[in-house]
Amino acid sequence: MHGTFVILGIDFPAYFTLLMVGFMVGIYFAWKHAPAAGIDPNRILDLGILLVVCGIAGGRIAHVLFDGQLMDYYYLCVDPLQTQGEFLFKGANASACVDDAQCAAAGVGELCHPFAGTCHWGQDCLRVFKFWYGGLTYYGGFLLVVPVGILFLRRFNIPHWKVGDMAAFAIPMGIGFGRMGCFYAGCCYGGLCDLPWGISFPPGSPAWRAHLDEHLIGVADGSLPVHPAQLYTAFSMWALAGLMLWWYHRKKTFDGECFWLFALLYAGVRFAIEMLRDDARGEYFGMSTSQGIGVLLIIGSLYMLSRLYKRSLAEGPVTTHESTAAPSG
Repeated sequence: MHGTFVILGIDFPAYFTLLMVGFMVGIYFAWKHAPAAGIDPNRILDLGILLVVCGIAGGRIAHVLFDGQLMDYYYLCVDPLQTQGEFLFKGANASACVDDAQCAAAGVGELCHPFAGTCHWGQDCLRVFKFWYGGLTYYGGFLLVVPVGILFLRRFNIPHWKVGDMAAFAIPMGIGFGRMGCFYAGCCYGGLCDLPWGISFPPGSPAWRAHLDEHLIGVADGSLPVHPAQLYTAFSMWALAGLMLWWYHRKKTFDGECFWLFALLYAGVRFAIEMLRDDARGEYFGMSTSQGIGVLLIIGSLYMLSRLYKRSLAEGPVTTHESTAAPSG
């Protein structure tokens, strides 16, 4: 597990760094295809910046409200010692702390719990806003960027489903990088796995803390092997991006087809991978928050595909690309 990357002596959170790489790659793919679709690429860059902000905001709000960690942020503000702490560790050895100075020296907190011997971060009422520490839910961002994106495109009279079809391969490409960030940070881990590719995360990782709390391992052990659910998602998203890019160029018959096909396939893949995950992420009616949203998204995607297909029959077929690009401004 590598929670941070050190670049030129500066620590960059692995999750947030790779998430930003994913955003930039996704925007680049859409920008590159914009001229051939008759869309001003500068508007795509403007839209990309707007949607990055909205995606982070929506993802953060959904994480705080629906991933089961709302009370952690509350206690971090009113009583940090009631948050989940972690033990001191150096290499393979881990031990309980005896004073605050030990936690600060080890870089794992600022307060030492007087009874549990775990380290906790100090009071921080603004932590709920500090998304760069991790804690973003994709569906939260998705549900916010779609209406905001449509309003932006309507404001500048840009065909929104044409842009949506480009997003169908740009979004999963970006998600793949984001999930690689999850892997390096150790979050979004899977359940126990006895297959050859099971991953054991080191002391201090979320999987390690969960297994320690369940008395499955000792303090100095790594986690038990778990499904690398983050890698499952990353690889499946890159495969989905390739499929959507191929569909966009070879199979698309009406505007909006690629976008809603992506939404349908993403929801199905995410639902399946959620069954292998073992981290806390909220549960309603026997399903995780993401699975519940995924079911609604599958229904909505099928409806929109049917509706847009029927409209295309009435209006006639469309071409994927236009012969000329809109002028830059």
